[in-house]
Amino acid sequence: MTVLLIVLGIVGVALLYVVLTYNGLVRLRNRVEAAWAQIDVQLKRRYDLIPNLVETVKAYAAHEQATLQAVVEARNRAMAAPTGSHEQAAAENVVTGALRQLFALSEAYPDLKANQGFLGLQEELTASEDKIAYARQFFNDSVLRFNNKIEAFPALLFATAFGFVQREFFEVDGDERGPVAVRF
Repeated sequence: MTVLLIVLGIVGVALLYVVLTYNGLVRLRNRVEAAWAQIDVQLKRRYDLIPNLVETVKAYAAHEQATLQAVVEARNRAMAAPTGSHEQAAAENVVTGALRQLFALSEAYPDLKANQGFLGLQEELTASEDKIAYARQFFNDSVLRFNNKIEAFPALLFATAFGFVQREFFEVDGDERGPVAVRF
């Protein structure tokens, strides 16, 4: 009878460990998905601001059509990219680069630089970029925790059995890793 109780106790502890591990993995996976949703919210906010910025710049720099078109095309590609994918991360990096080129135009057009509408949009986009950077950092931290958990033994055994797979980090392109000089 004592042996039976010991075996049941061991089975109960093992079952409890499996349940706690599974629930922990689900929590981490949901945190990663929630973190991505926060990035998505900020990206949509940026997408909404870009057409207004382009229209404002058009009024002052009509012959800078190539730069304006690059911003619009980058925005459209980013909006069409599959959500949460490596392709979306790459497309977002292109949008950031195109916006930098657009903001650089303000140096060549003093009237544009003094326009309150442009300055307001520029300030909102700068705030959005800061929020996107924070959301990316939070997402990558969440992905790191999740990936570490599913790679660690013995959770690794249960993670693969329950279909948990590693997530990709939201990474910046190599050319954007260097120092950035932004002038407004």
